[in-house]
Amino acid sequence: MIGLTIRHLRYFEALAQHGHFGRAAEACSISQPALSVQMKELEALLGAPLIERGSRQIRLTSLGEEFALRVRDILRAMDELGTLARASFGPLMGRLRLGVIPTIAPYLLPQVMQGLSARFPGLDLRPREAVTQRLIEDLIAGRLDMAIVALPVSEPSLVEFPLFDEEFVLVRPAADAGNPVPNPEMLREMRLLLLEEGHCFRDQALSYCNGSASLPRDLMEGSSLTTLVQMVGAGIGVTLIPEMALAIETRSAQVATARLAEPRPQRTIGMVWRRSNPLASQFAQLTTAIRDAGVIR
Repeated sequence: MIGLTIRHLRYFEALAQHGHFGRAAEACSISQPALSVQMKELEALLGAPLIERGSRQIRLTSLGEEFALRVRDILRAMDELGTLARASFGPLMGRLRLGVIPTIAPYLLPQVMQGLSARFPGLDLRPREAVTQRLIEDLIAGRLDMAIVALPVSEPSLVEFPLFDEEFVLVRPAADAGNPVPNPEMLREMRLLLLEEGHCFRDQALSYCNGSASLPRDLMEGSSLTTLVQMVGAGIGVTLIPEMALAIETRSAQVATARLAEPRPQRTIGMVWRRSNPLASQFAQLTTAIRDAGVIR
């Protein structure tokens, strides 16, 4: 189509992703009026509206929704052409967009970045923290190259590479340090502090506590592991946190920790990437480098 450019497609994809002109313009590093002009140009080229404009947010028309699916495929294919060229150079180099879930990022990401920078000096690592569902969506859409998440994700288009297993640890007020360690049934009757919905760690912790699909009797939610541990230190309840978070999250809180009875709850941490990525054969080198960095016990 004469006049249609990759810029049009990238701007439209950002708008479809964010559903808001201001946020999409910020993501594209352009002004909101400039983005609006580009979208009007695109609609004029197509001869049909793609966007329903509201006072606060936008919605895609039926054509816009179909167009967005095709645009994502085109942009992903174009990005992979560049990746294919990079793969011919040998060692990993250039931009690598790495997603990490919030219950891993603060504890593992700094060491991972240091290890990878030493192993692959030509690598430009671009980390992004988000919940699992968002990372998987961005991987499939080509907005990320790899992600460190809890496995399995069970997405056929992605390769899953396990890195290590880690246990969940009970955190309770310091005054409870001498009490017996509660079993799952006992935890269901206690005031249990968990992450808010959207975090996969919440679901993993609930699967240990629950004998059924119902929630524990007295459940409270927090936005981060730091919040949960500080609430425990204030005597509000108990929580479960991943082992990797222990050193950082408990150092400034009046809490006690305890290992749960066998079989202890745990999760598998791994790397995922698109099967179609031309660098897929080299990503095994990267996972080995993470192990060699000494951050996985």
